[in-house]
Amino acid sequence: MPRLLRIAGPAALVAAALVAILVSLSFAGGASAPLLLDPGPVVRFGLPIAKLFVNLGIAGTIGALVLVCFALDPERPEYARALDVAAASAALWTVAAGFTALYTFLTVFTQPIRFDDAFGELLGQFLTTTQLGQAWLLTMLVAAAVTVLCFAVRNQIALVFVTVFAAAGLLPIAVQGHQGGTAEHDSASTATFLHVLLAGVWLGGLVTLALLRPQLEGSRLVTVLTRYSTLALVSFIVVAASGYLSAAIRVDELANLLSPYGVLVLVKVAILLVLGLFGAFYRRWVIERMSRSSGRERGWFWAIVSAELAFMGIASGVAAALARTPTPVPEVAATSLPNPTPAELLTGAALPPPLTVERLFTLWSPDLLWILICAFGIFFYLAGVARLRRRGDSWPVFRAVLWVSGMLLLAYVTSGGVNVYEKYLFSAHMMAHMTLGMMIPVLLVPGAPITLALRTIHKRADGSRGPREWIMLAVHSRPFAFFANPVVAAALFAGSLWLFYYSPLFSWATTNHLGHQWMIVHFLITGYIFVQSLIGIDPSPGRPPYPVRLMILLGTMALHAFFGLALMSGTGLLLAEWYGSMGWATGVTALQDQQLAGGIAWSVGEIPTVTLAIVVAILWARSDERDSKRYDRKADRDGELELEDYNRMLADRATQDRSR
Repeated sequence: MPRLLRIAGPAALVAAALVAILVSLSFAGGASAPLLLDPGPVVRFGLPIAKLFVNLGIAGTIGALVLVCFALDPERPEYARALDVAAASAALWTVAAGFTALYTFLTVFTQPIRFDDAFGELLGQFLTTTQLGQAWLLTMLVAAAVTVLCFAVRNQIALVFVTVFAAAGLLPIAVQGHQGGTAEHDSASTATFLHVLLAGVWLGGLVTLALLRPQLEGSRLVTVLTRYSTLALVSFIVVAASGYLSAAIRVDELANLLSPYGVLVLVKVAILLVLGLFGAFYRRWVIERMSRSSGRERGWFWAIVSAELAFMGIASGVAAALARTPTPVPEVAATSLPNPTPAELLTGAALPPPLTVERLFTLWSPDLLWILICAFGIFFYLAGVARLRRRGDSWPVFRAVLWVSGMLLLAYVTSGGVNVYEKYLFSAHMMAHMTLGMMIPVLLVPGAPITLALRTIHKRADGSRGPREWIMLAVHSRPFAFFANPVVAAALFAGSLWLFYYSPLFSWATTNHLGHQWMIVHFLITGYIFVQSLIGIDPSPGRPPYPVRLMILLGTMALHAFFGLALMSGTGLLLAEWYGSMGWATGVTALQDQQLAGGIAWSVGEIPTVTLAIVVAILWARSDERDSKRYDRKADRDGELELEDYNRMLADRATQDRSR
């Protein structure tokens, strides 16, 4: 019976997924034969089924690796077994990606499978010269590398990088399938990436728990299940939000919900609600009851897990069928429009209306990734403050206000009017840069999030590493000590400014969605580290004296000012093939807009720097005042013994000099 229960959950998952995908394909016509160039039923049904197993392999890999990094003890058998699950899942991911690449090739080229040189040469050209083929080849190579790494690596720190590498392997998949048309490509790609990644954590984590059953006896099961439940709750929120965005892009109108694609979306929504009820059931009743029950009473729990996995299988099957079902909203590329504008050819979307102050605050282009980051950042920070208050500790209100303000400003910059215009105007891009690198860190750093986390997150005693342990490890690591050095932080902050704009990085970050996301992360992190090295409250090794900090800050201000002046006085247009080709009819040339961007870098960018200088000076004065008070208290305690010893030393030296 235990062995049967162990395999019942994964078997129910696969069986339900296969039934769901076949029914969904038949209902929505996702595998119907085209009027021309039919690749055959094997390919038509084989392609979505192969993609289904790609998704299941991804889920098993990501879910097992996340549990290894955040929930399991390296000294227990559960750790090695979870890595075996990750390795086997990555192998499934590799094989399924290979079949998907083959079936995609057969669909595009309508070639029968042959075992000759011509077929192999044509397949090789597809995999190496076409964007679609390169995406699946890269996915297959990443999955194969993750398979090997899961077998070879056992160090927990190294496995964090393996997990990040595996997550990066989802990027080629994120740009495949329905992307909502060219205009919504970036939003749809972000939603797809988040959906696949967090669904993997949710589904793969539960599959791993089911397969780890023999290693999780007694109270250990409750401990690991509690940790997984938190991950599952976060995953549920992200999956629901990304699923909603994807559906909104592809369905567009409520009437389209009656289309075959819309019906499948409704089915998936219903299953998601059922899975949410499962999660609430676990958190509110199951975990508490299991903590009081004996091991003999837990068979019913694994039956519930099998039922939940069956529903997850249905959701996975429907999702794979959706990827092959025509959307109600046709996807129209800009190049296929009758008379595309230059902006449409460059960005895939028409120019926004001319920039005004009002439109900066009324137009929105939501970026789901950063909206979720900011929402979770605010929630967990305030939850930490509430936990401190419940146990009777205090936390300054102004720190919470600054943190929330910084997160709201980050959400605005990445999703508000600035984000609408920064693709089209260099000045809007520079406003985003200055805000990300200078204004937001000045608000976030005084919030002291690391200190708050270390005071509120529970310490683990079972050998596993949770958020607190990973934060402690990072804070005391050599890389952190190196980058937290004010000189290094200032060099990165100011030097990368020049390097970014006068290298191909600027083009990549402007024209590519992934590059744009990298730019946000880079500016935010370099600015945060720089401000932290000057005025941070969080733990930071080797802070120099305040006079040195002011000198570093003044030097950084000078480099920023020179950069702004260089743009203001420059006569050569940076990224002329992009910003110079948008076709604005406002009377402001691209060069004038670039010079305005230089003024923003010089003036607006210096306001937070001046604020930093004032804060450093105030901290310096307070430090001197604290030192003076500490000396006065010491003098009161010992009767100015230190001063008397100093005077005695001077008298002894004077006596020695006279005796000579």
